[in-house]
This record gives sequence, structure tokens and C-alpha cells, in this order.
Amino acid sequence: ELTRRGDYAIRSVIALARIADGTRLSVRQLADAEGIPVRFLPQVMADLGRAGLVEAVAGRTGGYRLARPAREMTLLDVIEAVEGSSRRHTCVLRGGACGVDGACAVHSVFSDAQDDLLARIARATVASVADHPAQ
Repeated sequence: ELTRRGDYAIRSVIALARIADGTRLSVRQLADAEGIPVRFLPQVMADLGRAGLVEAVAGRTGGYRLARPAREMTLLDVIEAVEGSSRRHTCVLRGGACGVDGACAVHSVFSDAQDDLLARIARATVASVADHPAQ
């Protein structure tokens, strides 16, 4: 499950992928276009910048743009830039780590499912989702 930060990051990066090369969008433009509260967006964009996914130009004509081509950036890159590791570390049955007595009965099923999900998100590029219109 994504946090709001993850949601805002994905929507912002997709918006940047959809604009012409070299064009920059301000925080206000991104917030307005994507319906994101403007007070949260600078923190999200700073996280994306630290991860090397977006670059910022200061000043009146500044703003944000992608730091590399959208086809070279995955959704997992974006999510992990703002949320950290996407791997779940809590047991689905116990709510904490699987016990000292070994893994729970469903551990391998959920672990394998998580691996499959993360692999799929890692294969989805920002370009591939930016090409699909919103529904």
C-alpha cells in the first residue's frame, strides 16, 4: 500500500514525463495539475532530487524536470526514493517479524507474492505508465 508521499511522487514524475523535453514545471504547476497539496510537494520533490530522479532549477523561470529519460526510471525507483524499501518486514499473521520458532505457515506464499509484485513494479517504467491516459 502506498503512502500519500508515494502517490504524490508517482503522479508528479508522470506529469513531468508527459511534458516536452527541457520544459520545467514549478511546484505550484505540479500541485495544481495533479491535485496535490502544495505544502507537501517540496519535500517529495526534494526526495526525488536526492535520488537523482528529478532536477531542480531555482529562480523565476525554474522548476523541475526529469533527471533522466522516463524509459530508464521505474515505478519502484520512484516509490523507494520517497518511502524507502518497499519490502514488507512484518508477518501477515503475527503483525511483527516471524517468530523465533521459525517462519509462519504462510510466510513463503506471501514472500513469493511480494517478490512477484516488486519485480513487476520494477519492470514498469515511468514512460510506460505516462503513455496511458488517466481513467
